[in-house]
Amino acid sequence: MWQALTEELADTGLTIVAVALESRGLDAALPYIEAANPTYPCLVDRQHVVAELFGMVNVPTAVWINEEGRIVRPPEPAGTNDAFRKMDPATGRLAAEDRQALRDERQRYLDGVRDWARRGDESPWALDEAVVRSRLARPRGEHELARVHFRLGEHLWELGHGDRAQAHFAQAVRLHPESWAYRRQALDLEQQGKSMGREYWEAVTALGDRHYYPPIIAPES
Repeated sequence: MWQALTEELADTGLTIVAVALESRGLDAALPYIEAANPTYPCLVDRQHVVAELFGMVNVPTAVWINEEGRIVRPPEPAGTNDAFRKMDPATGRLAAEDRQALRDERQRYLDGVRDWARRGDESPWALDEAVVRSRLARPRGEHELARVHFRLGEHLWELGHGDRAQAHFAQAVRLHPESWAYRRQALDLEQQGKSMGREYWEAVTALGDRHYYPPIIAPES
């Protein structure tokens, strides 16, 4: 969908930059990039630096940045919602109404991108600096410690010390449980690219009434 949007809005100057949070590196990310056949930049962030700088805790997440380098929408789900949680983990199937809910959310979000690309700061989707600051998550001390454990886990994994690496990944998840990026990447390394297995779905189910993807705060109609 991002390639189609890039082509549609080419006259506006909009640039989409995709970043894969992938500790296994380019070899793991490249098949997905090639399948999308993008003309926009695609980067691979092995150490999750982008996520740490912007406070991203899940994927897909997007940040809108204007021509002056100012954030006009802080990190938020990139056109998705919790309807996916009704998926049958064994078959990957969703009921028709849940598939439609996901399509509707994606359409609403992309329409917001279109409006902002064409109207800039006049778009109701563009937030002023005070609102952006109020919505940005502030890192806490335990989050910084989680980052250290995650980086150390990645380093140990690259050296072939899987058991020691997983101990540090577990600490990162414990210290920053809201970070599904940490959790899924640890599972991805442990299970050789299969991060959405039984352990993942058990953790999603354990959320109960809490959100996996927080609702996108769209302008009032």
